[in-house]
Amino acid sequence: MHKAWRATRLPRMTALTFLGAEPAASDRQPRPLSPAVRAGDFVYVSGQVPVDAQGHVVDGGIEAQTRQVFANLEAALALAGATLADVCKTTVWLEDARDFGAFNRVYMGFFPVARPARSTVESRLMIPAKVEIDAVAYRPLG
Repeated sequence: MHKAWRATRLPRMTALTFLGAEPAASDRQPRPLSPAVRAGDFVYVSGQVPVDAQGHVVDGGIEAQTRQVFANLEAALALAGATLADVCKTTVWLEDARDFGAFNRVYMGFFPVARPARSTVESRLMIPAKVEIDAVAYRPLG
């Protein structure tokens, strides 16, 4: 006979820390999200798109836009004291699958040795951009 399984509620070990201000786009309207959230030793970074500090999509093709996305990822990770070296998972949305090769060449430059797990899909994005990336990092507290 199988034993009945009973769910056990674990005590909350840590609180969530919401990091950074709500980003504003070129229309100056705030977006309802946090750039990053720390949950214990993990840092979850919202999808980053290739926008500059004024919220404008950067000019250039997939290579330039990917570099800008990584600059934005690094800034969001820094809010939690993390770096790209702490990233264990990314999710990538490409507006056009034909950009996959050029995107990968730039991506590999940011993860030259230890490459995180990754999912990549082709998808229409919410702004006129070629790429969006979110990330999960493991950066122990203390």
